[in-house]
Amino acid sequence: QSENILGYFVNLERMPNNCSRPPNHISLKDRKILVNLSMAYYRVYISAYNEAGESPRAIYIVPEFSVTDLPGQIHAKSLGTNAVVTWTPEYNPKCFVVDWGTGKEDMHMKIITTATGNFTLENFQPYKLYKIMVHASDVCQCENFITQEKTFGVTHFYSVEGVPRMGPTNVTILNITKHSALVKWTEIAAEDRLGFLLGYRISYTDSSRKKSPVVTLNSSTTSYHLTGLKEKTTYRVQISGFTNAGEGPLTLSQAFSTPKYGTVEPLCICITQHES
Repeated sequence: QSENILGYFVNLERMPNNCSRPPNHISLKDRKILVNLSMAYYRVYISAYNEAGESPRAIYIVPEFSVTDLPGQIHAKSLGTNAVVTWTPEYNPKCFVVDWGTGKEDMHMKIITTATGNFTLENFQPYKLYKIMVHASDVCQCENFITQEKTFGVTHFYSVEGVPRMGPTNVTILNITKHSALVKWTEIAAEDRLGFLLGYRISYTDSSRKKSPVVTLNSSTTSYHLTGLKEKTTYRVQISGFTNAGEGPLTLSQAFSTPKYGTVEPLCICITQHES
């Protein structure tokens, strides 16, 4: 029935929606709309209508924006189960809007009408990563935030950090030669870190159980080239992640053996045929 469509309804809902009014209701003829949004979470409802009525609504959640090039920085400090959030505004808007939570389905919102650059948030759970956003607005009526608020800063916060509950996954050993091997792995998932991941530690032992010095790498690294290995020797490799709270468990040991001889390069023999 697309040829009979008269137009579209678009509703923009801020998440969380603490407003008493329903989401912004926009009617339009085109199949596109340009809106200026803050970095808060938003849910978009889209439906079509014709003379017979309105279609079911499609629901779309605006993806997270990157946090680069924000005008200001905010800081969160743990105070038991609470967090004290501070910032230095570039100007004094009529109000600030603070969002905090563990994800788009678990966000809380508070309007701050005082000029102070700090606020205390309550009831943080340990070992959970929280996102805290501060937005500035010169209009403090809740229903106008969609068009008026501008994100001032974003930070991530743990009230209490723990050690990772597990090591990295998919540990594999590649490109094994007489004296070297490449170790690769998949980073520890965010929900298993329980704190800000600072890096990884690689430990490996040879068949005589001689332990090599532990290698410490930053958290963005997912591979490492082991060198100085002995030929014709079996090694076992284990990896762990660490946070400010300490080191997590080691992965199951991955065994590999270095060969006695180096890598043999393939030999290509080309034969040409001449006509008589």
